Amino acid sequence: MKIIGIGKNYVNDKSEINALKTGDQLIFVKAESTLVTNNKDIVFPKITNQLIFEVELVAKIGKTGKDISESDAASYISEIGIGIDYTAKDVLGASRENKGPWALAKGFDGASPVNGFKPILNFSDINDINFSLNINGKEIQSGNTSDMIYNFVEIIAFVSKYMTLEPGDLIFTGTPASGAGQNFKGDHLQASIEGELLLDFKLI
Repeated sequence: MKIIGIGKNYVNDKSEINALKTGDQLIFVKAESTLVTNNKDIVFPKITNQLIFEVELVAKIGKTGKDISESDAASYISEIGIGIDYTAKDVLGASRENKGPWALAKGFDGASPVNGFKPILNFSDINDINFSLNINGKEIQSGNTSDMIYNFVEIIAFVSKYMTLEPGDLIFTGTPASGAGQNFKGDHLQASIEGELLLDFKLI
């Protein structure tokens, strides 16, 4: 299975969306071994001193598709969950100095904790989903899918031009425009969709 991420996909002000929607989506791929499921605690990675969190809604693909149209794209989503897209910022900075890829900074073990997948039919409007992240009991990030530059169907249509989407593939759809920051060993992360706690783990 593939883990696909999209970067820089939220705005604070909806009036900004049209100007930013150029068609050039920022897409990256993460290794399957980055996954952490069932709310297991995560061992703080030894490879970084700057672990950056981003809470994101995660779309799970339910059937195989290639060159999917936007009008059909929603039918390829089976479930929606919530996760954290982790980045080792210091590793990323070192790679960028040499014009290198994001692979190591995004692809380390534990970089993609996910949980709480719900059938897409549970959501009356996928363009109006609230989600949030608390760290150590304090709300740090909150967002609504209406603030996405590229919505679920636009992402699926774009990605499927380049790669076949298959059952079980996960798409991290971007983080709210503000609030992302650094985690430390001992932090307790709790992420919710529409107020329901679904992702709950500690960095140990």
